[in-house]
Amino acid sequence: MRNERKKSGSDETENKHDHDACVADAVAAAEARAVENDAQLTPLRRRVLELICASHVPVGAYDLLERLGRERKTRAAPPTVYRALDFLMQHGLIHRINSLNTYIACFGPHRPHDACLLICENCRTVDEVEAQSLRRTIDRKAADHGFSVRGQTIEVTGLCRACATAA
Repeated sequence: MRNERKKSGSDETENKHDHDACVADAVAAAEARAVENDAQLTPLRRRVLELICASHVPVGAYDLLERLGRERKTRAAPPTVYRALDFLMQHGLIHRINSLNTYIACFGPHRPHDACLLICENCRTVDEVEAQSLRRTIDRKAADHGFSVRGQTIEVTGLCRACATAA
Protein backbone atom coordinates (compact mmCIF):
# COMPACT_ATOMS: atom_id res chain seq x y z
CA MET A 1 0.00 0.00 0.00
CA ARG A 2 1.51 3.33 -1.02
CA ASN A 3 0.87 6.52 0.82
CA GLU A 4 -0.06 9.73 -0.88
CA ARG A 5 3.15 11.56 -0.04
CA LYS A 6 4.31 13.36 -3.16
CA LYS A 7 7.27 15.47 -4.12
CA SER A 8 6.74 19.18 -3.56
CA GLY A 9 7.20 21.52 -6.47
CA SER A 10 5.57 19.52 -9.24
CA ASP A 11 2.54 21.32 -10.67
CA GLU A 12 0.90 18.05 -11.62
CA THR A 13 1.44 16.59 -8.17
CA GLU A 14 0.36 19.74 -6.39
CA ASN A 15 -2.94 19.74 -8.31
CA LYS A 16 -3.66 16.12 -7.35
CA HIS A 17 -2.63 16.38 -3.72
CA ASP A 18 -4.38 18.27 -0.95
CA HIS A 19 -1.81 19.15 1.75
CA ASP A 20 -4.51 20.46 4.08
CA ALA A 21 -6.31 17.11 3.94
CA CYS A 22 -3.04 15.32 4.71
CA VAL A 23 -2.43 17.46 7.76
CA ALA A 24 -6.06 17.20 8.91
CA ASP A 25 -5.98 13.39 8.59
CA ALA A 26 -2.72 13.17 10.54
CA VAL A 27 -4.02 15.45 13.30
CA ALA A 28 -7.27 13.46 13.53
CA ALA A 29 -5.26 10.23 13.83
CA ALA A 30 -3.06 11.87 16.49
CA GLU A 31 -6.09 12.97 18.48
CA ALA A 32 -7.60 9.48 18.30
CA ARG A 33 -4.31 7.86 19.27
CA ALA A 34 -3.92 10.25 22.21
CA VAL A 35 -7.41 9.42 23.50
CA GLU A 36 -6.78 5.66 23.10
CA ASN A 37 -3.56 5.93 25.10
CA ASP A 38 -4.81 8.44 27.68
CA ALA A 39 -2.17 10.90 26.45
CA GLN A 40 -2.37 14.59 25.69
CA LEU A 41 -1.82 16.10 22.25
CA THR A 42 -0.50 19.47 23.41
CA PRO A 43 -0.52 22.51 21.12
CA LEU A 44 3.24 22.13 20.56
CA ARG A 45 2.95 18.41 19.72
CA ARG A 46 0.12 19.20 17.34
CA ARG A 47 2.08 21.99 15.64
CA VAL A 48 5.21 19.85 15.28
CA LEU A 49 3.08 17.14 13.66
CA GLU A 50 1.45 19.69 11.35
CA LEU A 51 4.84 21.03 10.25
CA ILE A 52 6.18 17.56 9.57
CA CYS A 53 3.06 16.54 7.63
CA ALA A 54 3.00 19.70 5.54
CA SER A 55 6.59 19.35 4.38
CA HIS A 56 6.30 15.93 2.67
CA VAL A 57 10.08 15.69 2.80
CA PRO A 58 12.19 14.73 5.80
CA VAL A 59 12.51 17.50 8.40
CA GLY A 60 15.27 17.92 10.95
CA ALA A 61 14.66 18.91 14.56
CA TYR A 62 16.53 22.18 14.13
CA ASP A 63 14.46 23.01 11.04
CA LEU A 64 11.39 22.57 13.22
CA LEU A 65 12.93 24.78 15.91
CA GLU A 66 13.57 27.50 13.34
CA ARG A 67 10.04 27.33 11.92
CA LEU A 68 8.49 27.38 15.36
CA GLY A 69 10.66 30.34 16.31
CA ARG A 70 9.51 32.30 13.26
CA GLU A 71 5.86 31.55 14.05
CA ARG A 72 6.04 32.30 17.76
CA LYS A 73 8.59 35.13 17.65
CA THR A 74 10.41 33.30 20.43
CA ARG A 75 12.81 30.40 20.15
CA ALA A 76 11.44 27.06 21.29
CA ALA A 77 13.83 25.09 23.49
CA PRO A 78 15.40 22.05 21.79
CA PRO A 79 14.44 19.63 24.62
CA THR A 80 10.80 20.67 24.25
CA VAL A 81 10.80 19.90 20.52
CA TYR A 82 12.64 16.62 21.06
CA ARG A 83 10.04 15.60 23.67
CA ALA A 84 7.30 16.38 21.15
CA LEU A 85 9.10 14.29 18.51
CA ASP A 86 9.50 11.42 20.99
CA PHE A 87 5.80 11.55 21.82
CA LEU A 88 4.84 11.50 18.13
CA MET A 89 7.19 8.55 17.45
CA GLN A 90 5.96 6.60 20.48
CA HIS A 91 2.40 6.94 19.23
CA GLY A 92 3.28 5.87 15.68
CA LEU A 93 2.54 9.24 14.07
CA ILE A 94 6.00 9.96 12.65
CA HIS A 95 9.09 7.98 11.69
CA ARG A 96 12.67 8.90 12.39
CA ILE A 97 14.99 8.47 9.43
CA ASN A 98 18.21 7.58 11.19
CA SER A 99 20.44 7.85 8.14
CA LEU A 100 19.38 11.47 7.58
CA ASN A 101 18.73 12.42 11.23
CA THR A 102 15.28 13.64 10.18
CA TYR A 103 11.60 12.88 10.68
CA ILE A 104 8.76 12.12 8.29
CA ALA A 105 5.03 11.78 8.90
CA CYS A 106 3.52 8.32 9.02
CA PHE A 107 0.60 8.13 6.66
CA GLY A 108 -0.59 4.82 8.04
CA PRO A 109 -0.95 5.75 11.71
CA HIS A 110 -4.31 4.03 12.08
CA ARG A 111 -2.63 0.71 12.81
CA PRO A 112 0.67 -0.35 14.37
CA HIS A 113 3.29 -1.26 11.80
CA ASP A 114 6.98 -1.15 11.06
CA ALA A 115 8.07 1.19 8.32
CA CYS A 116 9.89 0.52 5.09
CA LEU A 117 10.98 3.90 3.79
CA LEU A 118 12.11 4.42 0.20
CA ILE A 119 14.38 7.48 0.27
CA CYS A 120 15.36 9.25 -2.94
CA GLU A 121 19.02 10.24 -2.81
CA ASN A 122 18.43 13.03 -5.31
CA CYS A 123 15.25 14.91 -4.34
CA ARG A 124 14.95 13.53 -0.76
CA THR A 125 11.32 12.46 -1.12
CA VAL A 126 10.30 9.51 1.00
CA ASP A 127 7.67 6.91 0.25
CA GLU A 128 6.42 4.56 2.95
CA VAL A 129 5.52 1.07 1.78
CA GLU A 130 4.15 -2.03 3.46
CA ALA A 131 6.70 -4.78 3.88
CA GLN A 132 5.00 -7.47 5.96
CA SER A 133 6.80 -10.36 4.29
CA LEU A 134 10.14 -8.65 4.91
CA ARG A 135 9.21 -8.17 8.56
CA ARG A 136 8.32 -11.84 8.91
CA THR A 137 11.68 -12.80 7.39
CA ILE A 138 13.55 -10.50 9.78
CA ASP A 139 11.57 -11.83 12.74
CA ARG A 140 12.42 -15.43 11.75
CA LYS A 141 16.11 -14.68 11.28
CA ALA A 142 16.23 -12.77 14.58
CA ALA A 143 14.50 -15.64 16.41
CA ASP A 144 17.04 -18.06 14.93
CA HIS A 145 19.70 -16.02 16.73
CA GLY A 146 17.73 -15.68 19.96
CA PHE A 147 17.05 -12.01 19.28
CA SER A 148 13.71 -10.43 20.14
CA VAL A 149 12.71 -7.65 17.72
CA ARG A 150 10.87 -4.73 19.34
CA GLY A 151 10.52 -2.60 16.24
CA GLN A 152 12.11 -1.84 12.94
CA THR A 153 12.38 0.90 10.39
CA ILE A 154 13.92 -0.16 7.12
CA GLU A 155 15.54 2.59 5.09
CA VAL A 156 16.11 1.90 1.40
CA THR A 157 18.00 4.51 -0.62
CA GLY A 158 17.95 4.98 -4.37
CA LEU A 159 16.19 7.11 -6.96
CA CYS A 160 12.47 7.77 -7.11
CA ARG A 161 10.64 7.29 -10.40
CA ALA A 162 10.83 10.99 -11.33
CA CYS A 163 14.56 11.25 -10.63
CA ALA A 164 15.35 7.92 -12.32
CA THR A 165 13.43 9.02 -15.43
CA ALA A 166 15.24 12.36 -15.49
CA ALA A 167 18.67 10.71 -15.15
